[in-house]
Amino acid sequence: MKYILSIAVITIMSAFTLTDGGPSIHSFKVKSIDGGIIDFAKFKGKKILVVNTASKCGYTPQYDALQKLSDKYKDKLVIVGFPANNFGSQEPGSDGEIVEFCKKNYGVTFPLASKVSVKGDDTAPIYKWLTSKSQNGVLDATIAWNFNKFLLDENGKMIAYFPSKVTPDSEEITKYLK
Repeated sequence: MKYILSIAVITIMSAFTLTDGGPSIHSFKVKSIDGGIIDFAKFKGKKILVVNTASKCGYTPQYDALQKLSDKYKDKLVIVGFPANNFGSQEPGSDGEIVEFCKKNYGVTFPLASKVSVKGDDTAPIYKWLTSKSQNGVLDATIAWNFNKFLLDENGKMIAYFPSKVTPDSEEITKYLK
């Protein structure tokens, strides 16, 4: 019995490793801010920058740099914003209010997810994956404020994590896009 169970586990693990290639963000689908679905599998072949955002934060002007980055690298990068109200209640609005604010003030056209929680007991599954090395296979990260950034490669694998103070147009991020 132990032998059969061991063979089954090895077979399952091998199948996972061979067919899936390990942890990838491409397995996630999330609700978009407009009620649709953001399917990360559609972004295969492009780098992905995931950012937790807020409309009433000192870092909110980063929306402008995010949009410019999205425009400049649209052929090789997708930015996905995740509005979250986890820090100082700086994202109190509804999804409709958030999308209106982003379009009106910053001309945001990159995908925005429906508002989620990025830390705590109700953390969204995608953020559990992004912040846990045991899930993403690369790094642990603690989201301490709004506008934290996760960069993933064309295969959906984690490349790097950047705290709020690293602006979207900084060399720390753009060096990966050249």
